[in-house]
Amino acid sequence: MNKKHAIFYMIIAVLLIFVSGCNSGGQETASNAQEENKSESSETENKSLTMLFSFASKTIDPHQDWMGVRAGIAETLVKIDEDLQIQPWLAESWEQNDERTWTFTIQDGVTFHDGTPVDGEAVKASFERVIDVNDAIASNLKIESMKASGQEITFFTTEEYPAFLSELVHTNASIIKADEENISEQPIATGPFKVADFTAEAEIKLKRYEDYWDGAANINDVTIKFNSDGNVRALALQSGEADIAYHLPPEALDPIENSENLRVESVSSLRAHFILYNAANPALQDVRVRKALDLLVNRPVTVSEIMNGHATAANGPFHPDFAFASEEEPKSYDPAKAEVLLKEAGYEKNKDGKLEKGGEVLELTLATFQGRPELPLMAQYLQAEAASLGIGINIITVENIDSYLWDQQDEWDLVTYSILTAPRGDGGYFLNVAYLPDGSLNPGQIDIPELNEITKQLNVTADLKERAALQKKAVAIIQDEVPQSFILYPHIIVGVNERVKNWSPGSEEYYLITNKMEIE
Repeated sequence: MNKKHAIFYMIIAVLLIFVSGCNSGGQETASNAQEENKSESSETENKSLTMLFSFASKTIDPHQDWMGVRAGIAETLVKIDEDLQIQPWLAESWEQNDERTWTFTIQDGVTFHDGTPVDGEAVKASFERVIDVNDAIASNLKIESMKASGQEITFFTTEEYPAFLSELVHTNASIIKADEENISEQPIATGPFKVADFTAEAEIKLKRYEDYWDGAANINDVTIKFNSDGNVRALALQSGEADIAYHLPPEALDPIENSENLRVESVSSLRAHFILYNAANPALQDVRVRKALDLLVNRPVTVSEIMNGHATAANGPFHPDFAFASEEEPKSYDPAKAEVLLKEAGYEKNKDGKLEKGGEVLELTLATFQGRPELPLMAQYLQAEAASLGIGINIITVENIDSYLWDQQDEWDLVTYSILTAPRGDGGYFLNVAYLPDGSLNPGQIDIPELNEITKQLNVTADLKERAALQKKAVAIIQDEVPQSFILYPHIIVGVNERVKNWSPGSEEYYLITNKMEIE
């Protein structure tokens, strides 16, 4: 090979190496671009949301716990809309055949999370289970028997029961696959999200159910975390750890309201905050003592100072927007009148300035809880007002207020409590569960014969005007007997990241996670 040929081949070799390198680099660049596009696409599609909630769930069995419906796991036959009107949900239609018989037609195409079709038999099995495992909902539903045929289910109630339809809105009346073994941690239901993982009292991880009958959710993954500390929930929202934070303390709202990326949703609720008196305490059996404590509640100050205006002063169990609510003004703060009532009840101050009767000092134990951060503040306020009259109030804070009130009925005298008093737009629910002697929400052992009779009459009255009149009579008795001191109707205060779209909290507090909500 001569010198000229050698140089030529060397030039060709260098060019081949250069071209090869360029091609390799181009392939790498193209490959990297594809990976980046794939990553960006994946990032766009895999939308996730985190919600912080105040009350922890020990179980997510929809027949035992409220989070089944709230988390978008389970659904009921019917639901209520923003106007508190009952609407179809899993049932597409229904009819009342006679005073004790109701027939519902189940929507076609609904499946459980394992793909099993939902028909009348599946619904019947679900109700048989809830009646077996939940005495409270069994008592509320009053189901004597059921008959299933195809997509229809017929309920026969034990008595004439016009409120049956509204009771089916209750979250514990959810439809689930009843023959599963691990319902407490992995319920199989019909909602837009199915359970991926559950850690008791810590968090629920949810995955979108692709075959959801009303259209797959816009969000792929949802995490619901539980924390009883309202300030921690507020800080988690500000740090970006949570997209939605429920039940925020009014005093923690300023930085959220001043943020460009966050907003505060404050909506009037169907809930009442109140002081419940334990009727087993001899001192509290005297209505004059209960009325005296009621006069120590400064409702306007509580609304403005504790709730920062995110509430309405209460004049009874039901929000004034309801037709069956009291038309009276809220009771005025009047410690002087309270002192007169206590003297009439036989109490005098001893040498230590404590109120005493028959050698017994008037000292009371008040239970409260942190899940609703304003309630401990109300407890402290009442404690200070009572002390000025010589009444001793010892405050105890408990973790699970409902369990405590039932399990330790002889250890508390008062409790700052909170209940949805008209969750289905009717007061019959609250009158039944909170006042009847066997009511599922009557740990204070209230038993007022005249009120019981009106409630029983209400339960067989269908006409809406007649029902409203009966409920007003019931409210008048409650105001006269003062088994509770109603303080205010709180707003639901929720912090939301602006990237959450097509969502706002509802006054019913039932439908928190939906298939329609979106996140950017």
